[in-house]
Amino acid sequence: MTFPIIFAVAWAVLLGLGGGLLTSIGEWYRDLAKPSWQPPDWLFGPAWTIILGLAAWAFVLCWDAAQASGQGGFLIGLYVVNAVFHFLWSPIFFTLKRPDWALIEVPFLWLSVLALTVFLREFSVLASWLIVPYLVWVTFATLLNWKIVQLNKPFVQNN
Repeated sequence: MTFPIIFAVAWAVLLGLGGGLLTSIGEWYRDLAKPSWQPPDWLFGPAWTIILGLAAWAFVLCWDAAQASGQGGFLIGLYVVNAVFHFLWSPIFFTLKRPDWALIEVPFLWLSVLALTVFLREFSVLASWLIVPYLVWVTFATLLNWKIVQLNKPFVQNN
């Protein structure tokens, strides 16, 4: 396997598995008031699998052009920054049980996905479009996070 495939697969698997392991759908979460338009819990796993798979494919599509233009490090950096913000949201929301703090973190995640959408276009128009479902889903998740905070505030840290 080549570097771009290894990196892309590792990135997607790390985020998918990490997010899944850090997402505990327990009694606390079930007891939260949620909007009527929230998708069923079973949908989130398949949605993230598809979204992260498309984003990984986008990396592979961009790698040769990024390397040829001396921007391979920049491309890796975009994905690493995104991974950090992607990875932070679940433990803040689910482990710390602080949807209000997750709502503060999520704009950074959204901006990192927007950066992928914008900057990947320089290397591959198709790759840029492959990121759009990620941007749409994080936008939707942000609205859902906001509504959960609105319906359930105030939040206090449980020790």
